[in-house]
Amino acid sequence: MDKSTRGNASQFFIAGELCRRGYSAVVTLGNSPNTDILCSNLEGTRFVHIQVKTFVPGNSTCSVGLKAEKEYGENFFWVLGGIPKPDSNSSFEYFIIPAREMAKNVFEAHYLWLKTPGKKGQEHNATAMRTVHLPPSKSFSGWDISIYRERWDLIEQKLAT
Repeated sequence: MDKSTRGNASQFFIAGELCRRGYSAVVTLGNSPNTDILCSNLEGTRFVHIQVKTFVPGNSTCSVGLKAEKEYGENFFWVLGGIPKPDSNSSFEYFIIPAREMAKNVFEAHYLWLKTPGKKGQEHNATAMRTVHLPPSKSFSGWDISIYRERWDLIEQKLAT
């Protein structure tokens, strides 16, 4: 399965999980900047914006890119979706991270990575790529995202009427 197909599948799995929990969730299909899924309570009075990134369970990192350093507001979330390969016995994994936490920690980890010499003592080159380390790994800043595993309640709190 190619990267694009996995990413699309991840968006639909996440939207499906939100619908299963009693919310209205629509995949924007790339038609909304910085929002892969728009989710609301059933009354349509409260909304959250969700940016999705996909990884394969068992990987040590998830690529998120430069926009992970931006704070989009208190109703924006990143959901890292661990979508197992079809022939895998791994479970689905979800990390629900508020955009403010993502921005702060990704920025700090990238800054420290730039300042840390590489394996051969070389300087790291500046890049637009950003990564989040997946448990049990921790980022250069020590950020451990395991506290965000299955934290659907963070989204649910924003949608409560």
